[in-house]
Amino acid sequence: MLIPCIDLQGGQAVQLVHGRMRELVVADVFGLLKKFKEHPWLHVIDLDAAVGKGENDALVRELCVSARNDFGMKVRIGGGIRSVSRAEEISGWGASQLIIGSAAFRGGKVNTVFLGQLAKKLPRRQIIVALDTVRGQIAIHGWRKRVALHAEQVMAQLEPFCAGFLCTDVDREGTMTGANLAWFQTLRGATSLPIIAAGGIKRHREISALEKLQMDAAVGMAIYKNKLR
Repeated sequence: MLIPCIDLQGGQAVQLVHGRMRELVVADVFGLLKKFKEHPWLHVIDLDAAVGKGENDALVRELCVSARNDFGMKVRIGGGIRSVSRAEEISGWGASQLIIGSAAFRGGKVNTVFLGQLAKKLPRRQIIVALDTVRGQIAIHGWRKRVALHAEQVMAQLEPFCAGFLCTDVDREGTMTGANLAWFQTLRGATSLPIIAAGGIKRHREISALEKLQMDAAVGMAIYKNKLR
């Protein structure tokens, strides 16, 4: 399955290269929602909240409500969800799933205390853990910091707390240089839970290759630039 992404920064949809350099900006965010309406799932990521520099709460909520009510889409929301109360709040907006990234780690280890607390308030089926990787290491806080862990090392420990994983190859994010299929193959061998693959995806044949690994593909830049082939 191809999953389109709306990444928000300053009230606009943006696409970044390696999570840092802004490549393009789309002011008409709801126009994107209409463009993506035929897809069953949508990712909405608050980049400002992810790096701790503001938030786009009102816009995220409106997108979630419209996607669900107007187009029948399911929405995954991520970015800056670092407390149980925050997770409960966003879940109340009608999100089908929440993406938990930075909060899943603390002190260089899996934050089982937080994840256990979250599990008491929200069902496991609503939680996706983001395992985004920079040069082989898990990246957190908007990909600004790294944890000395590899995604495949922690999947088994995280499985009791989530329904699946969102795995982004940050080294290829926004570059349209092709998916790192070898890395995704390694991840597939580390868990039986669903995996959503992201980073560098440009061609339908890559999406097909990921499908053979029983993975969905989250695609941004290639869709925004109409380069998906």
